[in-house]
Amino acid sequence: MTDIAGKTMWVTGASSGIGRAIAEKASALGARVILSGRRQEALEAVQSSLSGESLIVPFEATDYEQLSSLVDSVWASGPVDILINNAGISQRSLAEDTKPEVYRDLIDVDLIAPIWLTQLQLSRMIAAGGAHIVAISSIAGRVGAPMRTAYCAAKHGLIGYMDALRTETELRHNIRVTNVLPGSVATDVSRNALTADGSRRGRSDEVIDSGDDPKDCAAAILKAIKENVPELIFAKGNERDLAALRHADPSTFFEIIAEYGKQTAEALKAEEI
Repeated sequence: MTDIAGKTMWVTGASSGIGRAIAEKASALGARVILSGRRQEALEAVQSSLSGESLIVPFEATDYEQLSSLVDSVWASGPVDILINNAGISQRSLAEDTKPEVYRDLIDVDLIAPIWLTQLQLSRMIAAGGAHIVAISSIAGRVGAPMRTAYCAAKHGLIGYMDALRTETELRHNIRVTNVLPGSVATDVSRNALTADGSRRGRSDEVIDSGDDPKDCAAAILKAIKENVPELIFAKGNERDLAALRHADPSTFFEIIAEYGKQTAEALKAEEI
């Protein structure tokens, strides 16, 4: 069991959505929370809502030159017991229309950045006698979804890295790893998604707007941490069913997802005419 109370938890992407909800819930449970994101003012707003001790460490996820010194400064104030790799960005564009740079930028943010932040702390976590690392992936890390080729590539990769890391660290170093695969959660993920030319989409999806409450997702994540759950699928309906079908009956899964992909692409192209 991983207790939350009295632990230091570092949350990236903490200014809104799932990250903010995790920070607020963890603080209410007695954790010391380190808040990271790009926007100082947004992080200060989150900090004002917390009930316990907290620290703001703003940074750009892909500023790798700065990251090493930031990790040093955070650990100078004490060990990080729980790392929540939550910062990320989504995508809404067909592969045939998407610039190569979009793949580079999105994979940099959603895959390389959390790997980098984790790698910079591994030796310290080992020396401290253990830790818990959480990666917020997505159902798209299990199911290849249309209009999300770059996003799916990054989220599949994140699960692969974390699963492999778990095999090396869980029993040898008491470092637990939990992958979280949310389905539709009511955040700004669609609104902030990258389009084919790399610009911000600026509008949301109905399925996202009607999705689960980030607070419910955060509660499920903290429960998974406490119970040392290796993988949490936080989804419902078709999203959860497709994630299960991907392994239970791949032939049927591929038939269903191919038809869905065709319909999605045709609907998008019809809008553009």
